[in-house]
Amino acid sequence: MTAPSSPEAPWPVRTVARKIAEWIGRLGEVWVEGQVAQLSRRGGAATVFLTLRDPAADMSVPVTCHRDVADRPGLELTEGARVLVRARPDYYVARGSFSLRATEIRAVGLGELLARIERIRRLLAAEGLFDAARKRPLPFAPAVVGVITGRDSAAERDVLVTARRRWPAIRFEMHNCAVQGLQAAANVIEGLQRLDADPRVEVIVIARGGGSVEDLLPFSDEGLVRAIAACRTPVVTAVGHETDTTLVDHAADVRAATPTDAAHRVVPEIGEQRRLVDDLRTRARSVLAGRLDQQQRWLESVRSRPVLAAPERLLHGRADDVLALRTRARRTVVHRIEGVERDLEHARARVAALSPAATLERGYAVVQRADGALVRDPAEVSEGELLQVRVAGGRLPVRVDRTQNQEDEQP
Repeated sequence: MTAPSSPEAPWPVRTVARKIAEWIGRLGEVWVEGQVAQLSRRGGAATVFLTLRDPAADMSVPVTCHRDVADRPGLELTEGARVLVRARPDYYVARGSFSLRATEIRAVGLGELLARIERIRRLLAAEGLFDAARKRPLPFAPAVVGVITGRDSAAERDVLVTARRRWPAIRFEMHNCAVQGLQAAANVIEGLQRLDADPRVEVIVIARGGGSVEDLLPFSDEGLVRAIAACRTPVVTAVGHETDTTLVDHAADVRAATPTDAAHRVVPEIGEQRRLVDDLRTRARSVLAGRLDQQQRWLESVRSRPVLAAPERLLHGRADDVLALRTRARRTVVHRIEGVERDLEHARARVAALSPAATLERGYAVVQRADGALVRDPAEVSEGELLQVRVAGGRLPVRVDRTQNQEDEQP
């Protein structure tokens, strides 16, 4: 037993390497599924070297095996092949490297490939990556279309020629890459991310011609499916023939049967759009003409009504009414004035009857002192006081002389 390591008693490299090798050695044999990325047969050497790659992740592990294992009859071991490997994990102490020592290699048949694709499909569907609610509509007439396809391929020609024939003003942003083999999925993901980051690109088309199930395997890659689901730009897939269905078709916003069909779905046909515009113009003119005719008929019917056809007729009929109203108004006003005049005369007579001036006219007089106070009793005035006497004809100044009154009183 080795004592625990510490700053005072660290382990040497050989001890660490030996412990790692012992721990890995306890794992025992394991079955591993992967894709052959590199294959090396060195002359007449008894050992074959290969690299096993994970199709759904950027991971790989080196594998060594005896030539008899790699050259087993019925096994066609080539780069890109899907295989099942029974191997024992091995840690080479001298170099500090990890590898697998294979004791048996089996080719993954078509049934195994389809079963694996189905498992991935169910996993991604459970995560909601294929939900219809995530599908986005395509733009009506995109100015720039991104295309991911093989260089100088039939799929590229079908997309470009068909799209330009339908809409000559269309422009393309191309990403040519491998669409088959070990690096196909990674290359398509790279192009997808580049085009999605370009603000000019309004829709992305992934196109590839037909092929076998093994040829179309990159388009069922889990990483590629997730990259399509993460795109902000609508994606159209046109992979294989109409009967071929890959996992990218489920994640794409639109699945086209062929590259030519993808061009039909992405861009409108200019002749059809012109005919549609002409039809709309014709319909608009027809609707406008019908509306004008309807309004003209309404205007004619309004103009034919008596009130607008001969408006003076209404004036003739109303002249007698106006004259009668004027006569009634004049008679009513005269009657009111006469009544008011009579009331005024009566009021004037009553005022005249009650006025002191009428009393003065009958010979009476009003005696007032200098301050205007009325004299009602001779005792109120003193001898020699100057008084005012008001008669009907005016005022007279008088002075009180009581001596005359006394002489008149003597016999």
